[in-house]
Amino acid sequence: MTQTTAAPVLPTVPTALTPLGIDSVTITDGFWGQRQALNGDTMIPHCLHWETQAGWLNNFDALLAGRVAKERQGREFADSDVYKLLEAMAWEIGRTGDESLQATLDDVVARIAACQQPDGYLNTRFDNPGQDERYTDFEWGHELYNVGHLVQAAVARLRTGFGMEDPLVRVALRAADHVCRTFGADGLQRVCGHPEIEVALVELYRATGEERYLEQARLFIERRGHGTLADIEFGRSYFQDDVPVRDAEVLRGHAVRALYLAAAAVDVGVEEGDTDLVDAVEQQYARTLARRTYITGGMGSHHQDEAFGEDYELPPDRAYCETCAGIASVMVAWRLLLAKGDLGYADVIERSLYNVVATSPAEDGKGFFYTNTLHRREAGTPLPQDRIHPRASGSGRAAWFEVSCCPTNVSRTFAQLASYVATRTEDGLQLLQFVPGTVSTELPGGRSVTIRVSTEYPHDGRVRIEVLDAPADAWELTVRVPGWASEATVDLGDGEGPRPAQAPAFVHRGVMAAGTVIEVVIAMESRWTYPDPRVDAVRGCVAVERGPLVMCAESVDQPGGADVATLQVDTTAPLRVEDGTVVVTGWTVEMPENAGSAYSAAPAKLERHGQDVRLTPYHRWGNRGPSTMRIWLPIAQGD
Repeated sequence: MTQTTAAPVLPTVPTALTPLGIDSVTITDGFWGQRQALNGDTMIPHCLHWETQAGWLNNFDALLAGRVAKERQGREFADSDVYKLLEAMAWEIGRTGDESLQATLDDVVARIAACQQPDGYLNTRFDNPGQDERYTDFEWGHELYNVGHLVQAAVARLRTGFGMEDPLVRVALRAADHVCRTFGADGLQRVCGHPEIEVALVELYRATGEERYLEQARLFIERRGHGTLADIEFGRSYFQDDVPVRDAEVLRGHAVRALYLAAAAVDVGVEEGDTDLVDAVEQQYARTLARRTYITGGMGSHHQDEAFGEDYELPPDRAYCETCAGIASVMVAWRLLLAKGDLGYADVIERSLYNVVATSPAEDGKGFFYTNTLHRREAGTPLPQDRIHPRASGSGRAAWFEVSCCPTNVSRTFAQLASYVATRTEDGLQLLQFVPGTVSTELPGGRSVTIRVSTEYPHDGRVRIEVLDAPADAWELTVRVPGWASEATVDLGDGEGPRPAQAPAFVHRGVMAAGTVIEVVIAMESRWTYPDPRVDAVRGCVAVERGPLVMCAESVDQPGGADVATLQVDTTAPLRVEDGTVVVTGWTVEMPENAGSAYSAAPAKLERHGQDVRLTPYHRWGNRGPSTMRIWLPIAQGD
């Protein structure tokens, strides 16, 4: 192993910022600490139960028994969900040392390892007796995608202290070597319809030092965009196979595919010193953030192909915003942050984590949103929690889906979440996300730094940083100041009191000995957010944000359970906070009877009645039974 830091992304070459892993950062409580605990206690066991119940884990047993052609359950990528669960387990074991979870992982790995073919190929859908031959469906087969998630699970083991002889690592290495032999420079000149193998191979290279993995990832990146995949009904852009990666202007096609590919391209560019490739992806991502991203950080406005729409095509009620796309966006932003040192990417990560990733799981950890709409028109009915549901159907969180990539993706993200909190440079430490816990690192010359962070963020903007260990000479502490903050102050404890701080960061260099306390206060006032006028789907509407949280109106919070379709707001009145809830002055509108048409020769005259509109954080919605909900609120006429 060339690296031992317990982080999912670990460049081998110098980057602007160096990541810190779950061995350096501990989240002890608060918003994300509670979700990490929920993941370990409930979400991982829940996913294991459903992967057994749905038959996806049992597919490996059926393969070994020679019955897989008749008994196999799930889609062609069902194997990958087992592998993502293994990755979640691996990070959770690394975080907590859970021996019971280790025994479970060992059992699952043994069942998988027994199915691997002598040349390293491993798949329950292809190339077994009675099934299609391997590599006969690059568009939809997901064979390399599955291997990618297997490899990422193995990287988690390597990064958390398990060596090359770990059973999961051995399986993944054999599979990766098979890929390199089969798809190398003189092999099959093809790519997988769903990018994922690329980002996994780069990280395997980083974890092992084996150059062939990086070279294979580069080959896959360079082959993309040359029409090796079929021209399907959605076009080759669905697969990002219409334009070479470095020539594209914006992310397009299937959102998760596009983002996984972008993350891998940044990785390859960083490792090979290909600044043109990194810059190209950065420009594509910038345009995507500016024109194709929802206020929540969600991406993807098409249901039929789970894809990006055109610029400013962001309908709230048809928002797809797949949970996996939110996670994939975090992956891209994190890699660009490390490569470029631009702390604005930490703002992007924060928005996606709080308003997409945290929205997916139910408060009890036993249900998930696959898609994350910004406007629910019909309350619907509660979803039965004892059955598998279509991925985007229903009005609530489902216990499991026919396509269940999202639950295991959330689980692995929660388990590794501490790795997104802080970074270091030769000069010092950068605090990027505000969570209660500790951060430890070592600066050049063996100079150790440890800080303890206390905060109730995102509900309160006060962040207390106590230095527990520090060198005797000067070092640098950088604290991100969110771009949305109207005001922020920092008190260095030097008797001079609070001083103003501006985005993107407050940087202090000096002697900060153990016992030094720094108080950061970020203004958390509620604020109006208006859409670009080119987003015609929400023209005439306004949203409310408070700190990093996007707010929404949910019918269960309104007097009489008023349908959110009847709400209008007064933007000339100040936003208020009452009992911890954001309150907007507004009205309910009496909708006219439909006279047989949705259209008329004159504008409808609406009667309205004064009513406060009560808002809740978007990530909480849907936890109190069926409801209507909307983020974008119509502005009352005349405002």
